[in-house]
Amino acid sequence: MTNDELVASQLEELAEISKWLRRERELAFYGEIDFIPTEEYTKEDALKAIEGARKTVKAAEEVIEAVL
Repeated sequence: MTNDELVASQLEELAEISKWLRRERELAFYGEIDFIPTEEYTKEDALKAIEGARKTVKAAEEVIEAVL
């Protein structure tokens, strides 16, 4: 499987990861009146965000490497 095929096979998952990270980033940075990030997010939430970001960066690196 080429890098292009590998990334293409992951597009749906990468889109879901990016959507979740974008949505949660706003709350994590700014909170809400009834949502205090340090009280609401867990270690598991942080690990999910880190893993999702790593997977997305790895896919982006593979695409860039294939283009160069």
